[in-house]
Amino acid sequence: MSGALLQLTGVGLAFAGNRVLDEVDFAVPERGIVSLIGPNGAGKTSLFNCITGFYRPHVGAITFGGHDLRRLKPHRITAAGIARTFQNLRLFREMSVPENVMSGMHCRTHAGAFGAIFRPPRQRAEEAEIRATAAECLRFVDIAGDWNRVATTLPYGHQRRVEIARALATRPRLLLLDEPAAGLHGGEKQELIALINRIRDERGIAVLLIEHDTGLVMKVSERISVLDHGVMIAEGTAKEIQANPRVIEAYLGQEDAGADLEL
Repeated sequence: MSGALLQLTGVGLAFAGNRVLDEVDFAVPERGIVSLIGPNGAGKTSLFNCITGFYRPHVGAITFGGHDLRRLKPHRITAAGIARTFQNLRLFREMSVPENVMSGMHCRTHAGAFGAIFRPPRQRAEEAEIRATAAECLRFVDIAGDWNRVATTLPYGHQRRVEIARALATRPRLLLLDEPAAGLHGGEKQELIALINRIRDERGIAVLLIEHDTGLVMKVSERISVLDHGVMIAEGTAKEIQANPRVIEAYLGQEDAGADLEL
């Protein structure tokens, strides 16, 4: 894709001779909202792990803003502007809501051991900026009222928002959301759709999500890509994906299940 923010070209990944990703071409444009769907075991999370440096593909290229990511460690990729959430919540259990969010700014801080001990003006200014950023991110995801709570005592939907706020605190250009609607009820899913749109519209951040809730995917996505057994089998708009027989067969397992892909 010309002018893509994220570009994967011919990416392949295998474990013990078992193919997980097979020559995957994939792109996310600047300020785009793109979804990646497919049946369980299709390779979606493995693709996320390749993008974020947890896995290293055996072949192919991954570029972000024109820069090669393949040899960068995960924290360097975060610093480059890619943040992610996880399918299973990964909040720090004994930390407060703002402490969880402030931990996301580690890649943007500069004070070392000396600053932590002696707290010179630069250290104090940085600490104030970190707290201000956490507060702003919590306001953005609409849970600023939970400031004094331990994060893991919040309702599940609010814990999801803490994780998104922590990702936003890294100041990303691209946000990867791994099944953000898992465990949410209908009203919370509508709020999630609105939040994803605001992340793109108000912050200019591109969003790439893995999601099994096809109704949400169809409503929020500008482009949808479909993986099946490590192979990218389709890409297009919601209507194009809805009408694609190969997608219906691979993703839903039956031809008459197309109704489940309706808007």
